[in-house]
Amino acid sequence: MIDLRQPKFQWGQKIFAEIDLCNDGSYPDHELEAVLVAAGSPGEIVNVGHHEDANVPIYLVEFASGHVIGCLEEELRLG
Repeated sequence: MIDLRQPKFQWGQKIFAEIDLCNDGSYPDHELEAVLVAAGSPGEIVNVGHHEDANVPIYLVEFASGHVIGCLEEELRLG
């Protein structure tokens, strides 16, 4: 059994987008690859999950723009 990798961020924590976050098809009302959240935009972690195959935490983040996006740790930073 593989040990679960512990998340770096926690639910309710304020963060910022480290990079531009683009539509991967999750938002059908936006053009594919359109920037949904610009780098530096503030957000709050609303849920923390785990990708079993990759053994990495996945963060559901609500950004000030109103978009709720699943993010990897390298896509986020503390303020």
